[in-house]
Amino acid sequence: MKAVRFHEYGDPGVLRYEDVEQPVPGAGQVRIRVAATTFNPIDGNIRAGYMRDPFPVVLPHTPGIDVSGTVDALGEGVDGIEVGGEVIGFLPMVEDGASAQYVLAPAEILTPAPTSIPLPDAAALPSVGLTAWQALFDHGGLTAGQRVLINGAGGAVGGYAVQLAKRAGAHVIATAGPRSRERVTTAGADEVIDHTTTEVTAAVTEPVDVVLNLAPIDPAQLAALVGLVRPGGVVVSTTVWMAAPADEERGVRGVDVFVRSDAEQLSRLVALVDRGELRVDVAERVPLAQLPALHARAATLSGKVIVLPPAA
Repeated sequence: MKAVRFHEYGDPGVLRYEDVEQPVPGAGQVRIRVAATTFNPIDGNIRAGYMRDPFPVVLPHTPGIDVSGTVDALGEGVDGIEVGGEVIGFLPMVEDGASAQYVLAPAEILTPAPTSIPLPDAAALPSVGLTAWQALFDHGGLTAGQRVLINGAGGAVGGYAVQLAKRAGAHVIATAGPRSRERVTTAGADEVIDHTTTEVTAAVTEPVDVVLNLAPIDPAQLAALVGLVRPGGVVVSTTVWMAAPADEERGVRGVDVFVRSDAEQLSRLVALVDRGELRVDVAERVPLAQLPALHARAATLSGKVIVLPPAA
């Protein structure tokens, strides 16, 4: 089968589009014929070797933590999943990913794919949808009637976060640049702040209950966001290389988030998609052979990019 792998850490040039053996599912595993995977910034960080301590992958390694596809084979002891079923999942970070025609996945991380959108597009949901859900609700405790500031709403996680926060009944303030403003507004933001022309701390005139930071901003800018939060509120940040700021005197918590795979939560997101209450946006669709070039232009990407392997 075809796959993209890197045999050493380095820049995007280490990625190779090559022939590899088709994997065989072990106990508790499912083999999936991949419809699509995605590009995530974490893929580039792992490839570059920046994440060796938290995610010690075995080289050569195939990236791609999101998967949508069709179940092709079952390992011993797998129940509740049938060959031919269409599934999605957020794959383990340290195992080979879905930048290939076939991938192995633990059965327990998979959930049936949405039926209302094309199967390849469903790969755009798992990791970023789960990040938004867990940040807002598991860690932020967001409820109806609260005010939330989503800093960096123009990205893939931000698009889901705005939709989910609005659906939960929150007043949503979002920061976005000019090219993503319309997308953020369409997602349901009540207020949009252009972070390229306006200082966020000056634009938010009433305290918020939750700040969700999704942007790799300067540490001083991140620290300033805590001043926007009411006493007893929370700053939740996905930029885990910078600790989320807190204010103990006012009871404002700081929470650093790293997404975890959760099939039950993912099934809730799928249900929202199929009810028309959550939109899956795909910015680009790129052939697997072009994945090295995609890594090379990662800094210029806007929105979610899915990666399509050749037909098996």
